Amino acid sequence: MSALSSLDAMATAQIEHSPSPPPQPPVAQTPGPRAAQFQKLFGDALSHTLRTCSYSKFSSCFPTPAKYAPQTLTSIWQQITTKVEASAKKEFEDIMVERDVVAGLNELERLVAEAKSRRKNGVEVREPPHTLPPERLFLAHLAPYLLQTETELEGELKRLQSENEELLDGIQGQQEETEQLVGGLERFVADLERANEIMGNEVDGHGVKKEIAHIEQDFRAAGREAKL
Repeated sequence: MSALSSLDAMATAQIEHSPSPPPQPPVAQTPGPRAAQFQKLFGDALSHTLRTCSYSKFSSCFPTPAKYAPQTLTSIWQQITTKVEASAKKEFEDIMVERDVVAGLNELERLVAEAKSRRKNGVEVREPPHTLPPERLFLAHLAPYLLQTETELEGELKRLQSENEELLDGIQGQQEETEQLVGGLERFVADLERANEIMGNEVDGHGVKKEIAHIEQDFRAAGREAKL
C-alpha cells in the first residue's frame, strides 16, 4: 500500500507542476480601437446615405403633395428617414452581437500588438501544441502523408501517360501495317483476276477444256475397269 501511495503522490505532484502555459486571458467586450473605428465607419456611411435622401430630393419625386400639402409630405419624409436609420442601426447591432465582432476585433488587436512586440524584441513564440484546435493538429499530422501521396500519384500519372503514348504509337504502327497488307492483297486479287481473264481466253481459244474433259472420262473408265 505504501508503494502505491508513493506513486500516486508522485503522479499528483507531476500534474500540479506541469509546464503547461496558463490559458489565454478573456477578450474584453469593450470596443477597442479597431472595433470603435468600425462602428464609426458604419455611422458615417449611414449618415451620408441619409443626407443624400434630402427633403428637396424627396419632394421632387412628389411635386403635387409638395405643393399642396408640404407639411404632410415633410412628416412622411421624416418618418421614413427615421425608420430607415433605426432599422439600419438595429440590424447592424444584431450582426455585431451575432458575429461577436467586438471580441473578434479586440482579439485581432491583441494578436497584432503581440506580433509587433515579438518583432521588435526579436523573439519568436510558438503556440504549445496542446493549445491548438483539433483541426490544425489533424492537418499538421496529415500534411506529410498527403504530400507523399501527391508525389506518388504524380509519378504514377506520368508513368501511365508514357505507357499510353507508347500504346498509341503501337496502334498507329499496326494500323499502317494493316493498311499496307490490305493494299497488297487488293493488288494481288486484281492480278489474279487479270490472270484468270487471260487464262480463260486462252483455254477457250485452244480447246483445252474439251481435252481436259476427255482425260477425265478416260480416268473414270480406267477406274471402273480396275474395280471389275
